[in-house]
Amino acid sequence: MEFPILLTVIIALALIFDYINGFHDAANSIATIVSTKVLSPFQAVLWAALWNFAAFFLAAYVIGEFRIGNTIAKTVNENFITLEVIFSGLLAAIAWNLLTWWFGIPSSSSHTLIGGFLGAALMHAFMLDYHDVVAAQPDLGLFATLKQAFLQLTTQSVVKFDKVIPIFLFIFMAPIIGMVISIIITLIIVHLYKKSNPYKADQSFKRLQLVSSALFSVGHGLNDAQKVMGIIGAALIYYHVEMLHDPVYLNIPSAGRFDYFAQHYLWVPLVSFLAIGLGTMSGGWKIIKTMGTKITKVTPLEGVSAETAGAITLFITDQLSIPVSTTHTITGSIIGVGLTKRISAVRWGITVSLLWAWVLTIPISAIVAAITYLAVTFLT
Repeated sequence: MEFPILLTVIIALALIFDYINGFHDAANSIATIVSTKVLSPFQAVLWAALWNFAAFFLAAYVIGEFRIGNTIAKTVNENFITLEVIFSGLLAAIAWNLLTWWFGIPSSSSHTLIGGFLGAALMHAFMLDYHDVVAAQPDLGLFATLKQAFLQLTTQSVVKFDKVIPIFLFIFMAPIIGMVISIIITLIIVHLYKKSNPYKADQSFKRLQLVSSALFSVGHGLNDAQKVMGIIGAALIYYHVEMLHDPVYLNIPSAGRFDYFAQHYLWVPLVSFLAIGLGTMSGGWKIIKTMGTKITKVTPLEGVSAETAGAITLFITDQLSIPVSTTHTITGSIIGVGLTKRISAVRWGITVSLLWAWVLTIPISAIVAAITYLAVTFLT
């Protein structure tokens, strides 16, 4: 099947975003294992990349579905999804991701993608309303027309809030859950090993950190690769329904189309998981430094606690079909192990800066995507 040029560009851009996500976000998988010197940076990225890709087989053949991809594809009402919307959202997400990577800010690639998708869709809906108002009331002034179009936009269900509200809540919930679990795990480990030889215990935790980092990398791949798959899925479903008028897709209820797409286009999740693994192998050293050393100093014991807590949190959110940020999750987990020592062990100045980056990611990405959509529609 030959795809339209814009759809092909969208798929390519989505995989580029996935690759960028690899060296931007997947660095979180190896931050603690590098800072504790269990593995060298090169060994660590290979280890994380392997388990990022292994998550594909867990999702496809053990879990049997791609829940998070399904959620991402349905954050926007399908009546307001077009290829131009998806293209604009991806461009905005890539731009923000590269900017935060350059400055070493551990923002969320996941929320960047979601913000871009929402912003472009809202601008698309607004422009439709604007043209409707102009056609119905051509004598209205510019500001009156804009106001009327905005009021009309507020009456439409462009954003699916049943999908988006949990995503917003888990900006805060994911790190809190990770923090609480890491505190519990750390306290249990400290109690169990309090009479052990410190050197032998340290060596044991270095070996265990290979397991905990692998689990977190699986969770990262399971969570983040599906987001790109969800965007590609939304584009391909639009192509089949709105452009081809494919009777197979038209006869499937809207809620079931993504599952059919995932079976019909199994190569999409496969290359999505592969791309994020390749991105991980490219590294993200500025962010590794922030995550592994600037928030709090991490020992092998604490690395095991943080990574295990992060992995558990990601597996829980996958079961709930809620896309979360692996950056947020591992940050909360690292803060948790710092709190078990003392409150001052956490560098709160860095933590507050991270929190601002998290909160601002979705709205900034949405604004950039909205402007990008205007530029794309003007040029085309």
